[in-house]
Amino acid sequence: MLIIPLPFTLAETVLINGNTQIMKWPADRLLNTSPKSFGIYEKAMSMMEQGIDVIHLEVGRPNFDTPKHIKEATKQALDDGLVHYGEFPGTLKFRQALSEKLSVTNNITAGPDEILITSGLTQGAFITCITAIDPGDEVIVLGPYYPQHFNKVELAGGKLIVAPLDAAKGFQLDPEVIEAKITDKTRMIILVNPTNPTGRAFTRTELEGLAAIAIKHDLLVMCDEVYEQIIYDNSAHTSLASLPGMYERTITLFAFTKGYAMDGWRMGYAVACETFMKDLLKVSMNDMAHVNVFIQEGGFAAITGDQACVRDMVAEDLRRRDLVCSRLSAIPNVSCNLPEASIYAFPNVSAFGIPTAALVEEILEKTHVACEAGSFYGSCGEGHLRICFGAEPYERLETAMDRLTDFFSQKNETLG
Repeated sequence: MLIIPLPFTLAETVLINGNTQIMKWPADRLLNTSPKSFGIYEKAMSMMEQGIDVIHLEVGRPNFDTPKHIKEATKQALDDGLVHYGEFPGTLKFRQALSEKLSVTNNITAGPDEILITSGLTQGAFITCITAIDPGDEVIVLGPYYPQHFNKVELAGGKLIVAPLDAAKGFQLDPEVIEAKITDKTRMIILVNPTNPTGRAFTRTELEGLAAIAIKHDLLVMCDEVYEQIIYDNSAHTSLASLPGMYERTITLFAFTKGYAMDGWRMGYAVACETFMKDLLKVSMNDMAHVNVFIQEGGFAAITGDQACVRDMVAEDLRRRDLVCSRLSAIPNVSCNLPEASIYAFPNVSAFGIPTAALVEEILEKTHVACEAGSFYGSCGEGHLRICFGAEPYERLETAMDRLTDFFSQKNETLG
């Protein structure tokens, strides 16, 4: 095949059987999407390939191993021959166990037929966007936002509208800010709770304000609750779908990624009313048929087994949080609120007057510590860094904090 450059955008001239043809590639829906980016992670991995020992605080990955009883259940499933096709929504016993968990833990009443096992939360978000959004629909996200949901909305033909939350108010969920972004084209709100990158766990009162807006304007809400189990101090997690009038307009997405340290397993679940679920299932069946049956046995073991493993991991995350936030707060001109949930600190470094995209590059080059720029999460994240204290063991975090303290001490000297 001979490919000859043409002056057409993303077009190729291809010689096929002696005939010259114009081949269109890719589809228009891909041309109208934002570039996919993983921020500073790609540069950090490039340094690792060169043999440089990088401390990874940029990637939202749990440092723990998957609990043993979950792995053993999965291995047993393979030994028992659970290797063939399964039910499209997921195994019935798994969905029944999740139904019980949702009732007890989340105050959500959902039957097994209102639960769909997905390939991580990512697939759940993708099929929700494809199912719910028409070309031209507007979707509101709260800034600072989790950027990996953006392409999903765009691939469905939707347009992202950012409702910026105020750092000075602790990134509180502000109904007035959200409502000001609603137009006659608004279709859905995307909520991540607990939040990434700010580490907020929205209160019931905050969520009631959002619920009132969704009901008033007849909007859908896609709610990402992947950090539901990682809650600190006196904070609490409230599922939006548990509020009056919200189950019938909310698609709630969960995953085993963070709470059970199963990020590589790619397993989650979507919860929605029966009306929504039949259409979500239609897209899911055409996307991947169903999740591997044997890893669902691991998910079943996770849900039905002793939850001490989760409590232990959260306790260690709390210890890491306190280390990172106390060390960062001790640096002059750096302030760091204690996150209420998740595995992220979001320190304010705006006093140095350096765009954070450039700052994290300099930090990585000089200290071999990878942090993420606040601007990666939208313009209202500028002036902050996102630091994942869940991605490295305590001792490595101590080393990282030593290096960051030295780095910012030098920066403070230039401020005079």
